[in-house]
Amino acid sequence: MDELPHWRVVMQRERDGHPDCDPRVLKMGQEHAQAIDEMRTILRQREIVSNRDFDPATRTRMQSYRGRKDSSLALYYLWRTGEVMTHHRENFERVYALAEAVAPAHLFRESSPDEADRFLIRKEVCFAGLSRLNRTSDAFFRGVPFSIARQIVDQMLAAGELIEVKVEGWRAVHYALASDSELLAELIAGRIPQAWIPLERTTQEEVVFLAPLDPVCARGRAKVLFGVDYVWEVYKPEHQRKFGYYALPVLWGDRLVARFDSRFDRSTGAFVILGFWLEDEALAGDEAFARALACGFSRFAAFLGASRMDTAAVSQPLLRQSIEAAVNSLD
Repeated sequence: MDELPHWRVVMQRERDGHPDCDPRVLKMGQEHAQAIDEMRTILRQREIVSNRDFDPATRTRMQSYRGRKDSSLALYYLWRTGEVMTHHRENFERVYALAEAVAPAHLFRESSPDEADRFLIRKEVCFAGLSRLNRTSDAFFRGVPFSIARQIVDQMLAAGELIEVKVEGWRAVHYALASDSELLAELIAGRIPQAWIPLERTTQEEVVFLAPLDPVCARGRAKVLFGVDYVWEVYKPEHQRKFGYYALPVLWGDRLVARFDSRFDRSTGAFVILGFWLEDEALAGDEAFARALACGFSRFAAFLGASRMDTAAVSQPLLRQSIEAAVNSLD
């Protein structure tokens, strides 16, 4: 919420059709102006509104990734441009209210454009850890006007807010927050920064399952950093998938060592491993890895609330037995 004044600058730019913002937002506002005005009126009357409040039979049908009714696109537009905010959620569904009814009064304002631009650059670098500040791939940098982006970055370098980082084997210069200099110095010295060491267990003692869009492995980083060719196959046709719809990389220590595809059957409470693949087959007989993997699956099963686990797809006997023993101990 404290970031709202900066984001309101971006929202204003999107509402005005700024050339460095997503053109789809302006187009949405133009094409659905009548529905947008209708949602404004309804919000003033009801105070809170959800897209589920509107019967599909009474709305104009849409074919959009943002919804199938004109009401959903209108509410999304008002949210994206800052007129409404998320009041709360019901399951995964946003329930909207007018922004002034949600945001604290002292934050319901806009930063200066310069403040907002610096914030977006800091946000991008902070999000990525190391960033190329590349407009084609970065999540937040898009909102900064292209014509002055380089000038702002140079000013932030001169002011000591950012530092340039050159990584062996990488051609492009990356940027980091100057406040991360001590962390980088520890890494250069071959040490893990103390702040990165978890209090409970290390990734050596318990594997970590990474999400497909985790910055560690997404967008080809798994291959660059770990030598593992990981691709999220959710968008591939089924016959082209090599590993599965939602295969997750497995981090052990400082290596990506495996991946697995799974499914949670809520009707039976079964956590089913659909496939399990090692990057190094030698790990099939590694007892330390087996214990760490079992800990990871045990935590995952507990998180899901699974009552049993199907490990038939794990072809390595030691790994399968370790997982089963750990999960069975939850009962």
